[in-house]
Amino acid sequence: MLLKKKGFQLCMAFVLGLIVMLLPRPEGERFKITGDEDHAVLAAAGDNFTLDTTNKSLIKGYVLKKTDLEKSPKLSYRYLQETARGIDPTIEVHYVDGLPPKAHRFLAMLVTLVFLFVVEPIPLEITAVLIGVLLVALGITDVKNAWAPYMNPVVVFIMCCLIFAVSLDKAGLTRRMGYYIVKKAGTSVTRFTFIICIGLGIGSSFMHDAAACSIGLITMIPLMRAAGIDPHTNTAKFMMMSLPFACSAGGMGSLIGGGRCMASAAFLYEFTGGKFEITFLDWIKYAMPAAVITVPLVVVILYFLYRPDPKYQLPRFDDEIGPWTAMEKRTLTIIGIMFLLWLTKGFHGLDYSITGMVGVAALVVFGIMKWEDISENLEWGTALFIFGGGISMGLAMDSSGAAQFFANLVFPHIEGKGWIVLFVGMGVFGALVTNVMANVAAAAMILPIAIPMAQLEGINPIILALCLGMATSFAYLLVIGCPPNAIAYSYRYFKSSDLTKAGLVVMPILLLTLVLVAASWWKILGLV
Repeated sequence: MLLKKKGFQLCMAFVLGLIVMLLPRPEGERFKITGDEDHAVLAAAGDNFTLDTTNKSLIKGYVLKKTDLEKSPKLSYRYLQETARGIDPTIEVHYVDGLPPKAHRFLAMLVTLVFLFVVEPIPLEITAVLIGVLLVALGITDVKNAWAPYMNPVVVFIMCCLIFAVSLDKAGLTRRMGYYIVKKAGTSVTRFTFIICIGLGIGSSFMHDAAACSIGLITMIPLMRAAGIDPHTNTAKFMMMSLPFACSAGGMGSLIGGGRCMASAAFLYEFTGGKFEITFLDWIKYAMPAAVITVPLVVVILYFLYRPDPKYQLPRFDDEIGPWTAMEKRTLTIIGIMFLLWLTKGFHGLDYSITGMVGVAALVVFGIMKWEDISENLEWGTALFIFGGGISMGLAMDSSGAAQFFANLVFPHIEGKGWIVLFVGMGVFGALVTNVMANVAAAAMILPIAIPMAQLEGINPIILALCLGMATSFAYLLVIGCPPNAIAYSYRYFKSSDLTKAGLVVMPILLLTLVLVAASWWKILGLV
């Protein structure tokens, strides 16, 4: 069939990108001027532009608006830019509601890449490498900024999580964990999946969701193989997607569950000058109920989407597993210390990637692993390319102006309509954007616009910081959306399109659940 041929799919991806490039580029009506305290550009622009006072959320600089919509050379970005340069080269002109040329090229690239990620005519690792290639080839960013995110500290941290998972398997701890779960679940695949996914999903609130997912997968895979569960069956899809989805949802339960939560809380504090702060216990108080509800809910939804075949039975553990070995104790001690260091990052200040690599070195020094164990079992393509490429694309979305363009399309429609409308709008926007950029970057991009808007409307900005940290947990549309997705995909038990199909169902339901929790639980706590 023609639609399934790789050559045709690659041509379709190219055509989609070309179509976006050929579409007219909206320049918008408003432009932001920075570095011009005397409003000299406004004075020089004459009758062509007027001062716009409606967008008060833009703290630095001022905004000019076209006096009419006629297509005049003096009603363009280029005219303003030339005027500014003539006055002072340090004055900068920025698009506000228009689409910059770089952003236009970025969107064409984005459409092409999203098609390739979903249809998968070539390995996703190669598609992820093409992100860096296209960013440079299209002039969106330079070589250094395109490739640097592929070794971002977050990528190194993900590699550490994967290596820890390999060490747990080698030491026999995953077999021990599987033994206890199977003892509780019996031979039922469904019961086993619910227990491990809900347990690690809730546990993701107090460890990084990528680490929790890695531990669960390395426990689950041997049992799936023993039960004869083949890749791409409904049973495999249910098991292998329930875990990353549950871990991502559970990660919003506390500040350490994911970088998105810490970034939202930190940015709120800095942007409001310390006036508003979300403490560790505050975040748990507001967010944990939503995590406790959404974690089992996502497993239930996936159960009905990919109903497992009851013919599959997990192996029985008739023999006792025996006492703890010295290797198991050493492994658990080292990884336990690493988790403790991750939990206490606020005290010692060392990045997760630094303490993680110390843990990897300790595993080798104490004879638990050899370098060959790491090189043969670590999914390098997943850690370096897929997730690194996602970060690179997210940063380019921000720097090109595409993110700002989308933000200005969304927020005017929800401004001035109460906290619930702003909450829903931001939650939906954040959940969509975080699929193509790192959730930390998504929070950092949206909060500078949303917090001033909340303050102007008399809405507690804590509501919006919580919303962003929690809604960006639902990156379920693309493999690159979040680390758990990429880690689970690396085992090749499901296709990228399977994850997208599930995400289209799961994401709206969880967002609705988040709104209901905010409208009820937060009201009881007096936040709204």
